[in-house]
Amino acid sequence: MCEPLKMQIHTSINNLRAALQKREGVVFVPTMGNLHDGHISLTRQARAHGETVVASIFVNRLQFGPREDFDKYPRTFQADCEKLRAAGVDHLFAPTEADLYPEPQQYLVEPPEIQNLLEGQFRPGHFRGVATVVLKLFNIVQPQVAILGKKDYQQLIILRNMIRQLALPMVIVGGETVRAADGLALSSRNAYLTPDERAEAPRLHRQLTAIAAAVRGGSREFARLERDALTELDQHGWKTDYIAVRRQADLQAPSGGDEALVVLGAARLGQPRLIDNVEI
Repeated sequence: MCEPLKMQIHTSINNLRAALQKREGVVFVPTMGNLHDGHISLTRQARAHGETVVASIFVNRLQFGPREDFDKYPRTFQADCEKLRAAGVDHLFAPTEADLYPEPQQYLVEPPEIQNLLEGQFRPGHFRGVATVVLKLFNIVQPQVAILGKKDYQQLIILRNMIRQLALPMVIVGGETVRAADGLALSSRNAYLTPDERAEAPRLHRQLTAIAAAVRGGSREFARLERDALTELDQHGWKTDYIAVRRQADLQAPSGGDEALVVLGAARLGQPRLIDNVEI
């Protein structure tokens, strides 16, 4: 474990709570580690929302399916510490599984039907695991503000709805997706791309951007736009799970009114599964 300079590192729930007991303006950035510039952007945004910035690193087994990459998920704790310290994070919560789940987690948060749409269709149980660990982290840290990235758009909507319905005294701020120069959304899983796949990877964002431009231009042929983008990706070697235009508020299909929309996509390119979205 890296030695803290200004940043304090906690593995114990009680130690973190003691350190934050008299702190005001706590802003929280939960992560699973293997940090990139997108994560660091969120921690820098956090400083504008409060006096005390807390980040967490925890790879949450509950949100991984039986054939997903929990065991292979990159753990880069030393490098993550240095990045968070340089970004001015005050406290890092880095529990082990035994710290966060000292007994089997039998009380689970069950999101409503939105958990079974889009990502949930291809990753059953994923959002149950996400909501459970995030609610637990919120209860431990007790922030006034949490900063979550918009790249995981469905996750952002589910967690915002959760804190509203459970009346948690906090707000969630969505951080804009950080992209490479060619438009690829930064992701820990981009490291799995081969050089050829990395050159191809921006096509997903280009297709979503094209759909957004068509909708802004007045098109309401959502099914055709989705189908054309899916075909374009599949013709270039992608295995597309979904391309979908949805309402931002609840990720349901557009109803025809004057509503804010978002176009979302998920597809495999070789081994990695990439997700992205563009708000309209």
